[in-house]
Amino acid sequence: MHSFLRTLKKRKEMSRVCQLTGKKAITGNNVSHSNKKTKRRFNINLIEKRFFIPEENRWIKLKITTSALRTINKKGISACLKDAVDSGIFKY
Repeated sequence: MHSFLRTLKKRKEMSRVCQLTGKKAITGNNVSHSNKKTKRRFNINLIEKRFFIPEENRWIKLKITTSALRTINKKGISACLKDAVDSGIFKY
């Protein structure tokens, strides 16, 4: 019964994928002191943030990684959205 509840919780979670870069979690191993290995997940650092698009005079809400946020600060939201649409990651 316990594993059934755990799978229900997993189904309710939204996918942890960056909407601009397409980054998602990867798998690896926990390695103990005795060198035993058990599977684990390396999640990405996701945040939900609103951005104002001046060309369209509207706000959009995106789930992005913090590294994508740094790229937006450098290049601008319009250029990043254009790159994501061109690569097929983001449907606008």
